[in-house]
Amino acid sequence: MPELTEDETFRDEDWYGEELVDRHFVRCTFFDVDLSEAVSRGTVFDGCTFGNVRLNSSRHTDSAFTRCTFHRCNLFEVQFTGCKLVGSTFTQCDLRPLTVAGGDWSFVGLPGADLRGARLTDVRMREADLTGANLTGATVTGVDLSAAQLHRCRLAGADLRGSDLTALDPTAVERAGAVVDAAQAIVIAQALGFEIR
Repeated sequence: MPELTEDETFRDEDWYGEELVDRHFVRCTFFDVDLSEAVSRGTVFDGCTFGNVRLNSSRHTDSAFTRCTFHRCNLFEVQFTGCKLVGSTFTQCDLRPLTVAGGDWSFVGLPGADLRGARLTDVRMREADLTGANLTGATVTGVDLSAAQLHRCRLAGADLRGSDLTALDPTAVERAGAVVDAAQAIVIAQALGFEIR
């Protein structure tokens, strides 16, 4: 059974390079904790709050951060592989460059996030809030963005091939130089009112 920690507060702690394997944190609060270069595998954070936490260069595999709040956290060069972040929110966080491969980020709140150059591949982001997010030059391939909020999203130069763009209003985003495939081009044309014959 995973080691369970509930309703604890961790403040000013040094967890640099820590290996978190099969741990389970529920409703825990982390303030000013250094998790730089930490590694998590099969670890769950459920309903946790992260404030001013340093997660830079950390690696997370098959872990979950569900319904968590991240505020003023440093996620520089963080990698998430096969992770679940359903319902989590990010505010005033340093998210560049971020790498996400696979997993489920549905209902994630990233309004106004600076995701320039981010690499998001084969991840589910259904109903994610990306309002006003900056994805300039980002790789967003094979991503399920169905029902996502993309209003005022900056997608200039982004690679969007293979992603679900049915929620995209091409008139409400910055899109110069964004790359799409033929099937997506049809979806976008239809969104603009064109009939494909």
